[in-house]
Amino acid sequence: MTGRLVLAATPLGDPGDASARLVAALGSAEVIAAEDTRRTRNLAAALGVEPTGRIVSFYDAVETSRAPGLVEAIRGGETVLLVTDAGMPSVSDPGYRLVAACVEADLPITCLPGPSAVTTALALSGLPCDRFCFEGFAPRKSGERRKWLAALADEPRTAVFFEATHRIESLLDDAVEVLGADRRAAVCRELTKSYEEIKRGTLGELAEWARDGVRGEITVVLAGAEPRTADLDTLVARVRALAAEGVRLKDAAAEVAAATGVSKKTLYDAAVSRA
Repeated sequence: MTGRLVLAATPLGDPGDASARLVAALGSAEVIAAEDTRRTRNLAAALGVEPTGRIVSFYDAVETSRAPGLVEAIRGGETVLLVTDAGMPSVSDPGYRLVAACVEADLPITCLPGPSAVTTALALSGLPCDRFCFEGFAPRKSGERRKWLAALADEPRTAVFFEATHRIESLLDDAVEVLGADRRAAVCRELTKSYEEIKRGTLGELAEWARDGVRGEITVVLAGAEPRTADLDTLVARVRALAAEGVRLKDAAAEVAAATGVSKKTLYDAAVSRA
């Protein structure tokens, strides 16, 4: 009999966000592969669960070496529950290599969905959510970070990424220099925790705010780039062409926005001003 791998999202901070399926899985899985075994035991205790299976550590440094043993456990009929410190496994957390190994071995994999810092921050940012990209962690070194930011200079989609507490000030300073002080963004700190804070504004404003020090788990949401004037002219022409065919101007702007990632409001306002 073959077991299965279960990927389970864990609360970002508030244990009350745990799903009923996660609670059941913590109490029934034969193996719990945890990024931090102490944090997983604390979460189980907070949820009133007594794990019956063995709990093994599964963090970045041991992911490659421990994946084969977990694959064999699944092949032997055991359910392996994979959890990280917070959020969804594999999303800038351990898990990808184990999932890939199970796919290669043609073993069953399922997921218990739940909290995600990416979508939570995106929803709270106040920035367009219809199209976005996730960029993982920002590079640590300033030179590499500036090149990475330059690649986002013309990205029309909203971008979401993680940053460490001790680097957020330097990241925002680099972002001001590379992307300009007026680009809008949001810094989301300690999501779902008692000290949750969402700071919205321009990169220049956020860089000044960060001078006082920023603590906690941080997710950054960066507004997509506005189109260059020449590009905007082309897109507005498409909006007006649709309107000439009988499509309401707002609907025409929405249609072009959906196809290009440019803000619907930007297109609509430009089309009205050039009428």
